[in-house]
Amino acid sequence: MPWCATCDRYLAAPTVRTDGTCPTCGRTVDASSVIAPPKDDLPPVPWHFKALLGALAVYLGWRFFEMAAWFF
Repeated sequence: MPWCATCDRYLAAPTVRTDGTCPTCGRTVDASSVIAPPKDDLPPVPWHFKALLGALAVYLGWRFFEMAAWFF
C-alpha cells in the first residue's frame, strides 16, 4: 500500500499519480509500493463473436416472424 511520509498517511493505489507522486503534497511516494493502474485499452471484438450476434439476430427475427404469422 503506498505510503506518503510527508502527509503521514496511506494512499489508495488509484490516487497516486502516474509519475509516482502524492496527489496532495506532490512528493514522491515509496516506489516499491505503488501499483500500476489497470489499462483501459480493450482488445478488439473477435469476428466470430460478431458473426454469432448476427446469426442470433437473424434467428430471433425469424422466430418473431413465425410467432406473428401464428397469431394472425
